[in-house]
Amino acid sequence: MARILIIEDEPHIRDNLVRFLKLEGHTVSFANDGLAGLEAIRNTPLELVICDFMMPRMNGFEVLAALQADALLRRLPFIMLSASAEPERLEQALALGARAYVTKPFQLAALRTLIERNLHPTPG
Repeated sequence: MARILIIEDEPHIRDNLVRFLKLEGHTVSFANDGLAGLEAIRNTPLELVICDFMMPRMNGFEVLAALQADALLRRLPFIMLSASAEPERLEQALALGARAYVTKPFQLAALRTLIERNLHPTPG
């Protein structure tokens, strides 16, 4: 399965995601804020990042922008999580390069589908 990084500052959401993804067979690591997440991305081989938007030290857009500025990391699939369903935020996340934007609360089955789609994209 895949190596996935969760960047989430809310412990109950982060812990549930880690537990769920491990049960799905993935190797999962996590960071508590955007800056620690960016450091983990740069130092750990990964296949997918799931990142919250509102976090201390560096928000999800800042993490995503840093990835897009790095030629070696810009292709890393990135799923943004947010409590905000504002269309502008969704549009900005996708424009910055996020593969998906998921609003909280979310269904684990729907997240599983997004993860699989991004780990194993269909040619087209």
